[in-house]
Amino acid sequence: MVETTSGGPGDGAAEVLDRPLPEGVRRRVVQIVADGFGGLTVAELPAQLRQYARFAPNRRAKFAGNAMAAALETDPLFRQRIGERLREAQPELTGALDSGSPPPAADPLDVAAAAYVLRPTGWVKLVTAAGEEAQRADAERADDESRAELERLRAELAAAREQTRAETERLRAELDGAKKEAESLHRKLRAALSDIKRGEAALRRAQGEMEAVRAEGQTQLSAAESETRRLKARLGETEAALEATRRAAREGRSVEDMRVRLLLDTVLDAAQGLRRELALPPVSARPAETVDAVEPGRMTPKDIAARALSEHDPAILDQLLALPQVHLVVDGYNVTKTGYPQMPLEQQRLRLLGQLSQLAAQTGAEVTCVFDGAELVAPVLLAPPRGVRVLFSKPGVTADELIRQLVRAEPPGRPVIVASTDREVADGVAKAGARPVASAVLLKRLS
Repeated sequence: MVETTSGGPGDGAAEVLDRPLPEGVRRRVVQIVADGFGGLTVAELPAQLRQYARFAPNRRAKFAGNAMAAALETDPLFRQRIGERLREAQPELTGALDSGSPPPAADPLDVAAAAYVLRPTGWVKLVTAAGEEAQRADAERADDESRAELERLRAELAAAREQTRAETERLRAELDGAKKEAESLHRKLRAALSDIKRGEAALRRAQGEMEAVRAEGQTQLSAAESETRRLKARLGETEAALEATRRAAREGRSVEDMRVRLLLDTVLDAAQGLRRELALPPVSARPAETVDAVEPGRMTPKDIAARALSEHDPAILDQLLALPQVHLVVDGYNVTKTGYPQMPLEQQRLRLLGQLSQLAAQTGAEVTCVFDGAELVAPVLLAPPRGVRVLFSKPGVTADELIRQLVRAEPPGRPVIVASTDREVADGVAKAGARPVASAVLLKRLS
């Protein structure tokens, strides 16, 4: 349908296309604009198309197609300039359109695109006819393609049927062969199953016999292992008893030798001290000397009683330490907590050991200081002072028990002095033959 507007007769510019431009015609129009684009100056181009002035025709048609189609539709001056370039490029086609008789052999799309640009009288009919012709051509082409596709599919179907028939025959032959082979395999399988059953029965019998043999062997092995463990245990006990006997014999002999030698030294030193104390003459006794009398300068029993010292007098400790081969055992923490309990344990130990070292140097006595190891949180890094033996009780053993062990270790007859305020310790060491002394007496002597 063609609408006309006011204008002179034969004026094609007054005609309006009432439907979208066919796609084939539109592509030809864009190509015409792209080809004529390069013959125009930048000033002759619409403002929206000037940015594409330096593009190649193909690139211009690709990126500026919509903009060129819109400018061609809305800008008559631009359309006129493109029409002039078209007349220069295709004078025969444009001349035929101007005369109103397009060439019959021309491509309808080219005719419609040129008519759309030049806008001769009746250009709308040409564009519409070109679109319909293009649709018919597309429909015929699609119909031809459909017929060709149908023939191809029919040929493929016939080939597939023939191939299926041949494949079916082949599969039937293979199926017959497979059936025969399956029957043969079934017979072999039945024979193999019979052999397997006989083999399983024989295997079960062999497994039963093997389990019986294994159980008997395990029983014998367990008995042998039990007997071996018993013999090893008896051998270990015998070796341990023999070693204990040998060690006891060695240690017993060594301890006894030490105790006898120490007791002998004590007796000798005591005899010498007694000789000096009593001022015995070096010559043998005379009969007259056996008569009981008081010689001039000699002490009487009354004088000896007058010289008795108090239990709390430090001088009594000096007399005891003057005994030959004397051993002083000190209850360490009992003494320090009696004398200076406010000090830390480490400083208590250092102060007491320093004083005991001086006492040992003065008296020549053997000095052993015992501390309770239960109060230690870590091993004590302590260098014992000269002349003082420092001992800590083991875990689970108190210092009191360690003191009693030290007293029991001494031979009977050796003077042993224990400094402790603990009444249980004092009573225990007194029963063992040691002489208890209060901690306060030792502190007075040390100070």
